[in-house]
Amino acid sequence: MTSLFPMFLKLEGRQCLVVGAGKVGEPKIGSLLDTGARIRVVALEASPAVREWARAERIELELRSFSNDDLAGAFLAVVATASRTLNERVYHEAQRRGVLCNVVDVPDLCDFFYPAIVRRGDLQIAVSTAGQSPSLAQKIRQQLEKQFGPGYAAWVAELGETRKLILASDLDKERKLALLHSLASREALDAALAELPELAAKGEDA
Repeated sequence: MTSLFPMFLKLEGRQCLVVGAGKVGEPKIGSLLDTGARIRVVALEASPAVREWARAERIELELRSFSNDDLAGAFLAVVATASRTLNERVYHEAQRRGVLCNVVDVPDLCDFFYPAIVRRGDLQIAVSTAGQSPSLAQKIRQQLEKQFGPGYAAWVAELGETRKLILASDLDKERKLALLHSLASREALDAALAELPELAAKGEDA
């Protein structure tokens, strides 16, 4: 199998189509809600949660059969129906139109996979087995959740603010780079606080 290319994708403003809005489709739709994507859902039936998202105008929901033209203008498509024939039809039409497609739980009909994700604020750790063993990916995710506790959310936010101050400082380029490369340790952050008055003031206020 060709190696996958791991990346984090910006979907803000892009059109994403989801076909199917039941038990399988609902979490896939939910995972797109906070991305800023324009989410269009086509399904014969929809779960209560999906209907509520539509009422809140977080998604566009059309309760009808899929049409090939639903893929027009789409950046990516997620297919989550119980019909193998329909799933294959959507996938092949997406391929024809150059639209990235994921048919849930069918690795051979996927251009991309949903990883198991640990989220701690802006820190995201994604684990994938390329669809070979989602159970293994989930177990690894659970181990990572224990290793990277909720406190990492505030820590990453603090690192981001510190990075901005270092880049805006009058330090020479080499010193900035040295500090930036070592930001991930608490010792380095303490050193930065001691070196830059504006950082020290920030530390005292925290």
